[in-house]
Amino acid sequence: MICGLLAMMNVQAQPLLKTHVETGDVEGVLEGNDLACYYAIPFAAPPVGDLRWKAPQPAKPWNGVLKAKETAKWPPQPEKSYVKYDMMDEDCLYLSVVTPAKKENEALPVMVWIHGGGFRSEHYGGELWQSLARRGVVTVSVAYRAGALGYMAHEELAKENPDGHSGNYGILDLIFALQWVQRNISNFGGDPAKVTIFGESAGAMCCNILCASPLAKGLFRACISQSGAFMLPGDVDQPTAQTLGNMFMNQLQKKSIAEMRQMDARSLTGNGVNFVGCTPIIDGYVMTAPIYDLYNQGKYNDVPVLIMHNSDEAATEFASVSEEMYNQQAAQLPGTWGDTLKAYYPGSTAEQRLYSLRDIGRDLNFGWPAYAWATLQKKTGKSPVYVAYLAQKSDTTIYAKGNRRGAAHSDDIMYLQGAFDKKADRFPQEKKVSDLMQQYWVNFAKTGGNPNGEGLPAWPLFDEQKPTVMQFNNGASLINVPNMKGVAVIDRFFQYVREMKMNIVNR
Repeated sequence: MICGLLAMMNVQAQPLLKTHVETGDVEGVLEGNDLACYYAIPFAAPPVGDLRWKAPQPAKPWNGVLKAKETAKWPPQPEKSYVKYDMMDEDCLYLSVVTPAKKENEALPVMVWIHGGGFRSEHYGGELWQSLARRGVVTVSVAYRAGALGYMAHEELAKENPDGHSGNYGILDLIFALQWVQRNISNFGGDPAKVTIFGESAGAMCCNILCASPLAKGLFRACISQSGAFMLPGDVDQPTAQTLGNMFMNQLQKKSIAEMRQMDARSLTGNGVNFVGCTPIIDGYVMTAPIYDLYNQGKYNDVPVLIMHNSDEAATEFASVSEEMYNQQAAQLPGTWGDTLKAYYPGSTAEQRLYSLRDIGRDLNFGWPAYAWATLQKKTGKSPVYVAYLAQKSDTTIYAKGNRRGAAHSDDIMYLQGAFDKKADRFPQEKKVSDLMQQYWVNFAKTGGNPNGEGLPAWPLFDEQKPTVMQFNNGASLINVPNMKGVAVIDRFFQYVREMKMNIVNR
C-alpha cells in the first residue's frame, strides 16, 4: 500500500506529459523531471500546393496520440554550415510548448517566443526556454514562413484573396499561432489571458508589428523586444511589393502563380535565390500604415513593453574597416549628412573606423528604433514602458567577430537560455546577468507589465530625461539613454527623410 501511495505521489508530481488540443491528443517528453516539452505541434495546415502564398488554414485532426518528441524541420531557406536542405520542409507551421504545470488549467503566465533570422531564415526549435519555464511560466516557440514563401506579394495573389491583399504570410502565421494559443494553452496549464510575446532581431520586429496590427488586438497582454523594432523609414507598400513579386516571377522565368506553385521550395528560397522583397509590407490589412506613424498617432495595441538592444550589435558584421569602406558608407547619405555622421563617428585610425562603423550599425538599426518605440509609446500610450541595454562582455558569443566591446547581436539569447547555469565558476558575471535578466523577464510576464521583484535592483518606468534604462553589465544598474549623441543625429536624419518623402507625396 505504501509503495502504491508513493508511486501515485510521484505520478502526481510529474509535469503534464499528456493533454489534448483542438485537433487531437498529444504527448510530450519529460525534461529534467520538472518540465513537459512538446517539441512539434501543428498549429496550421501545411502551407503547400494550393496553400502556398495563402493565409494559414486550420490543421487537420489526427487519430490516436501525436507524440511531439522531435522538433519539426526548418522552413525552406538558404543552406548554412548548421542547416542543410534535407533538414528543411515547406510543411513547417509547428510550435513547441514547454510547461512546468502538473495539470491543465493551472493558469500560469505564458511567454510566446518569435525567432529572428532577417525574415529569411532560422528555426523555432533553437530556443525552447526551459530556464524561463522553470521560473513558473509556460513557454511557446513559434515557426513561421520565411523568404519568398513568407513575404512575396503579387497581383495574382491579391486577386485570389477576397480582401484584395497579398504578402505578409509569415506575419499571418504568427497571428494564427497566437490565436491557437488562445484556444489551446489552458490545456498545458497556461492562462490565455496572461500571454506575453517576446522576440529577437526580426522576431522583435515581428513583435513591434503585432503591437501595431489590428489583427493581433487582444491576443497578448505584454511584449518584450530584444534588438529590433520595425520603425525605420523606407516601408514597402502593397503596389511596390507586388511589382517586386512580378520581377521575381520574371527572374524565375515563370508566367503565373500556378507555375510558381509547381516549383520546389528550394528553388524559391535556397542559396543564390535573389528575392529582394523579403520584408513585411504595408498591405492595409496586417499593417495599415508605417509603424512609426501609427505610434505617433496613438493607433496601436497599447500594451506594456520592455525594449532592449545590445552594446555591440554590429560586431557580427565587421572584423575590419578600410578607409575606403568607411568613406563609401558616409558618401551614401544625401547632402552634408555624411560629413555630419563622420563627425560623431570618427575614422582617423583603423580602430576608430572599425568601432565607428559598428556603432553606426548599432545606433541606426537597433538603438534608434528602440528609442523611437519607447519615446513614441511614452508620448501617445498609457501602458508602462521599460528600456534595457545589454553591455556584458564575454569570451562566449553566438555570432560575433573579434575585438568586441560588449554584447553582440543575438548574445541576449545566451543569457535568457541559461547558457551559463553550469559554468558559473568560469563565467560568474555572465551567470549573474543571466539570472537577473531571466527573473526580470519572467516577472514582466507574470505581472503583465512590471519586471520588478524582491531582491532585484529597482527598475523605474522609462523617462528619457532620467537614468531609467537598465544596463546589464556585471550586474544591473540604471543609466541614461545609451549612445544618445549618435541616436539624436540619426533621429534628425530620419526626420529629414520623412519630410523629403512627404514633400514628394504632396507634389
